[in-house]
Amino acid sequence: MSTKTPSRADILRPITSTSRKYYALVAVAGLALGVFLIGWAYQLQQGLAVTGLSDWGTGGGVTWGVYIGAFIWWVGIAHGGIILSAAVRLLGMERYMPVARLAEMLTLAGLSAAGFYILVHMGRPDRMVTSVIGHYHITVNNSPLVWDVTVITAYFVLTATYLSLTLRYDVHRLRDQLPDYFDPIYAVMTLGYSEREDEIVQRMVWWLALAIIIMAPLLLHGGVIPWLFAVLPTYPRWFGGVQGPQFLTIALTSAISGVIILSYSFRRAYDWEHIITDDIFRGLTLWLGFFCLLFLWLQLQQVTTGTFSPPTGLGHTWEATLEQPAYILSMTLVGLVLAYIFAQTIRPALFSKTRALICAFAVLTATLLEKILFVIEGFFHPVFDIYAATPGTYVPSLIELASLAGTIGLVALFFLSLAKVVPVVELHAVEHLREDHDHEDTVMED
Repeated sequence: MSTKTPSRADILRPITSTSRKYYALVAVAGLALGVFLIGWAYQLQQGLAVTGLSDWGTGGGVTWGVYIGAFIWWVGIAHGGIILSAAVRLLGMERYMPVARLAEMLTLAGLSAAGFYILVHMGRPDRMVTSVIGHYHITVNNSPLVWDVTVITAYFVLTATYLSLTLRYDVHRLRDQLPDYFDPIYAVMTLGYSEREDEIVQRMVWWLALAIIIMAPLLLHGGVIPWLFAVLPTYPRWFGGVQGPQFLTIALTSAISGVIILSYSFRRAYDWEHIITDDIFRGLTLWLGFFCLLFLWLQLQQVTTGTFSPPTGLGHTWEATLEQPAYILSMTLVGLVLAYIFAQTIRPALFSKTRALICAFAVLTATLLEKILFVIEGFFHPVFDIYAATPGTYVPSLIELASLAGTIGLVALFFLSLAKVVPVVELHAVEHLREDHDHEDTVMED
């Protein structure tokens, strides 16, 4: 355990100090995003034909692919992030307070990436106006696109409100130590602030957390997004009541993995061993193992029902899925992570932050592969094959692959920029850690 006392100066370090590594990360993330923007510009000029998407016809291709698979992946990371933060506040899990704000910011970043994919996949951005806003009263009951946009927008606003309420407290108390050139931003954030509102804000945040936990299985990644697939009986790979719980477990495993990566990065970059402690990594890794277990269990339910005397369409779908190397790799990665975490609980000496980081990357890779394959296999094996007796092929284009790097770069730039403006660790968390540290010192002296 670190003997260093957490202080305000610690959480201000990302704002007040900038290294060459920081500029290098900005350059790499910006380059990744820039390469994708160039590819997107080419797609806007030539049309979606350059990706091979929307080419169902006699080619037997798919109308969705990496774009929609990655969209689901980012939405899952985002929704899982706000659920984690809400659970910390609602259940009083003070152990994880230092990473709660990182989870909230991950939600905003993930929703931004997911929303970006909607624009990219529509072919032309102006269709957001002509197809959605102009005909909302007609499409709202029938269009998956409108439901996606509605849910993403609602939760972006909810999370931004949730985050801004806690930031007001921090910015007001740290104002004299924050950069002067961001004063207009801080003035807006603390507009009308009074210390009398602190108690009210705490109650508001608690109720918002409760609402998020209640709505998670209804409107988040356990509801609207999986329902858009699960209610289509002509697509055996998608149809069924298991999709809601399955999507939710994928969201939570992905979000925990994202928080582990962010926590590791900030801890290493700013010497936060006494703030983001080993104990936090141990706890996050155990929760990751729990949700990996649920993820594999729900996959087993689908494999069992899809291979034991299934209807013809469902049987063909799962036969093809189980032959896919991407699916085997995905399940193997999650299985290995679960095996390591189980071994770690038996022999704690096996734990290390580096291994936790590897587990996080492995799970994110697995969930991304699973979601992309989920989308593709649904199109390859419908009950009624319109054009051909055998399914066609789908190979992701370079533009689609660049979109993955581009959105990861976008999220990285989001954190690199936001960390220069506001604290990514709550002042409340530091104050609580300092109280615990002082209490431990007093006990040792006695």
